[in-house]
Amino acid sequence: MTTRTVAPGDTLLLRYALRPRGGDDLVSNFDDAEAETVTLGDGTLAPMLEQWLIDLVPGERHVFLLEPWQAFGEMLPELIQTLPKSDLPADVEFGIDQLVEFAMPNGQTLAGHVLEIDEDAVKVDFNHPLAGLFIEFEVEVERILPSGEASSHSTKPASGQVDGYPQPSPAGGRGGKR
Repeated sequence: MTTRTVAPGDTLLLRYALRPRGGDDLVSNFDDAEAETVTLGDGTLAPMLEQWLIDLVPGERHVFLLEPWQAFGEMLPELIQTLPKSDLPADVEFGIDQLVEFAMPNGQTLAGHVLEIDEDAVKVDFNHPLAGLFIEFEVEVERILPSGEASSHSTKPASGQVDGYPQPSPAGGRGGKR
């Protein structure tokens, strides 16, 4: 009998942790009472993390050691911008190290990290907060849910996803496993 592996579109009960390589967990649900329900391809988990789940066997625990380009992308200097205060909403008060959502002309929002504030301008970093970092993505697929059972489990956005940041396209191939 062949063991079923994870495929695109599957709904999973998933345990995971995300951390800078060698660092402390930024997010983890390994100690939670229940695993998180995640449906691949529906946006509950960032696509660059989702790709590492394909072909995994339920019950196995893996740690993927990801290069920046395999996870949240490289730090792009062009995404650090100095914005004239005259172009910003007057009712928003900015603080250094603050994360601010900016409205885009198309109605979407983009999050930025405030780096500097001077009299006439605000310097904002629009890179993902984990851009440029080597990442450890630890996962355990507890179960692949049958399609009828998947709808009875609550699905919530995965806490490893940071909305509003430009996300790199999934890269082909897998990183090293430990």
